[in-house]
Amino acid sequence: MNTETPENNTAITKEVTLMQILQAREDRVLKQHTLLAAYHCPIISFTMNIAGPIKVSPLIERAFQEGLKALDEQLPKGHVLFQDTEISVTGCQAMYAVDLDALRLKKICADIEDATPLGRLFDMDVLDIDGTKLDRETVGGHPRNCIVCSAPGRGCAARRLHTVPQLQAATRAIINDYFAIKDREQIASLAVQSLLDEVGTTPKPGLVDRRNNGSHRDMTLSTFHSSAKALEPYFQECVKIGQEAGHLSQEKGRVSPEDTFLLLRRAGIAAESTMYEATGGVNTHKGIIYTFGVLCGSLGRLWTPEYPIAETQDILAECARIVEQSVKTDFASMNNSNDSDSAKTKPSANSLPIGDAPLSPPTAGQRLYQELGLTGIRGEVAAGLPSVTNIGLPALKEALLSGQNLRDAGTVTLLHLIAHVKDTNLYHRGGKEGAAYAADAAKALLEHTSRPSAQQIEALDDAFIARNLSPGGCADLLAVTYFLYRFSENQV
Repeated sequence: MNTETPENNTAITKEVTLMQILQAREDRVLKQHTLLAAYHCPIISFTMNIAGPIKVSPLIERAFQEGLKALDEQLPKGHVLFQDTEISVTGCQAMYAVDLDALRLKKICADIEDATPLGRLFDMDVLDIDGTKLDRETVGGHPRNCIVCSAPGRGCAARRLHTVPQLQAATRAIINDYFAIKDREQIASLAVQSLLDEVGTTPKPGLVDRRNNGSHRDMTLSTFHSSAKALEPYFQECVKIGQEAGHLSQEKGRVSPEDTFLLLRRAGIAAESTMYEATGGVNTHKGIIYTFGVLCGSLGRLWTPEYPIAETQDILAECARIVEQSVKTDFASMNNSNDSDSAKTKPSANSLPIGDAPLSPPTAGQRLYQELGLTGIRGEVAAGLPSVTNIGLPALKEALLSGQNLRDAGTVTLLHLIAHVKDTNLYHRGGKEGAAYAADAAKALLEHTSRPSAQQIEALDDAFIARNLSPGGCADLLAVTYFLYRFSENQV
């Protein structure tokens, strides 16, 4: 989502006068004729169909940028002789001089206008070499419908059947709906990519990677790939839940962070089934279903069509707000439960809190909370993922600045996480002694060099496997680190 922020956005939301509109039209015609005379080839004149006195805003400009991207993708390379963009109070405008047959050029523009609902707001005129403006019908296009009632647009416009507020509301709805879908798809795609980056990071002590299956007998690189890709619709759904909840909370105050969590939890129940189906019953990403579900829901709640980029600290603070009540309730329940019979009725402290799931015996996460006070990933998310902000992201950025590629930097980042995070997976597999060994070994390796060699990390991998240790919680935090790094760097 390469979108300008409010600070550097060039659009100025301001009402335009009739005289300014008329002058802009004259200037546009003059520029068209100037380009025709200078380049002797067809011209594209791209503007936005915007009703009312406000012709430009951050939202309108973002929609305009989508049109520019589409043209850049569809126009044959090497044929664009001139391209210029202007954004002013009178609206967004782009001019192209293209060394291409005018009919072919009009077909490209008409197809862009018809490709998505957003294209209804694009006005891509094509002028032939003699200055003749080509109609859509010349390339098989159909007349454009009204954005309010879907009747033939020219008829509604000629009779002024709809008020300016109605047209403005319809315009905003078109743009909102387009970017709501596009942004949730891109966020979900980034989540999947982050999971693939994590499992592909090699070597990783005790974990599945391209070198081996770590301390796991039931998991492989293939099961992780299948699981990650199968979860993409779930990540989209979580962003959508957040978008709808956040919009309602702003407009009507109806959906709280706690209620958003209940909606995310229902989606998480289905996602667990999807994961098991994709992996043949292997638990590859149960912790990620929880963490990334909340993370995607947080991004949805903070989302706006104008500025879909949120600051990392705001994203993680929203994560904490979403899970705060559920985590307090669950840990309070476990504090009141000291025997296994009553523990059977309490939620897990380390896995997805799926609410209405069948009762089960106490989980490893519950036991570790009751015995050692370890809160697992749920406590981490409730605190705003401090291990990511204080350890993961700084370590990753430092390694990247030193010249390492993303996955090599990820290996070093994982070592920092193992050295400092109380990973319940390590405690479950190795007890206090095993967890202490893992942390001390990672610290010792980092004390000697900030860039351990692959051979050194492979030796640590072998040692973890010999002790049946697997820092799965740290692996999940690495995936979150990858995600937030890419998101903050606008790499969606």
